[in-house]
Amino acid sequence: MVELEGLAKAYGKTKALRGVSFKVADGEVFGLLGPNGAGKTTTLRILSTLVKADSGSARVNGLDVGTQPLAVRRILGIVNGGMGLYERLTGREILTFFARFYGLQGEELDRRIAWASETLKIDAALDRQVRHMSSGMIQKVIVARAILHKPPLLLLDEATRGLDVFARRSLLDLVMRYRDEGKTVIYSTHVIPEAEEVCNRVGFLYQGRILFVGSISEAKKRYQTDSLERAFIKAAEAAGVRP
Repeated sequence: MVELEGLAKAYGKTKALRGVSFKVADGEVFGLLGPNGAGKTTTLRILSTLVKADSGSARVNGLDVGTQPLAVRRILGIVNGGMGLYERLTGREILTFFARFYGLQGEELDRRIAWASETLKIDAALDRQVRHMSSGMIQKVIVARAILHKPPLLLLDEATRGLDVFARRSLLDLVMRYRDEGKTVIYSTHVIPEAEEVCNRVGFLYQGRILFVGSISEAKKRYQTDSLERAFIKAAEAAGVRP
């Protein structure tokens, strides 16, 4: 589903990515793990065609993100921790508005909204204005907006940031349900225990470099620990850097 090869990106003198390469298979949850500033968001922005790489290549379902951006966007859903919603619209109005970008209307649109509402437990938000919603409910509506067209690839970038325990659990359950439906998820986070719960494989990203790619059990075995978080720290230390 996703192939990155030698991605490099700099913002002025700051090198955000230094030759990042990894692959993500169909139907898996891939955890892109690293602290703030590691390059996770830049990687996902390149994948979602919002930012162009300085060098290297990225493909989504065989489509080149640089030369086929519109085709890539049609098969993506993306959520990050800083997205907002129009405060005077209801949840239903927001979902209806964005669904039309994907050609959803009529009975099919009603079915998709009902599916997203049941999946994320947002029925109470459908006819409530955003300004009267909790932060957790707002984030749920943002996630619903991203999955309404049932994209084969979902990009989650620190998507649980600021969520309470109930909203966080709904999101993690969605990730596992989405995987069970054969869809692919890239789960980018610095909260490594979350990744340990939902991911099939992980990539350690630090200071713009990939330090490790493999299964959680492979990471623990390589770095001789029973904790994925400790495995990340050991990988960083082995690379000559300290988190």
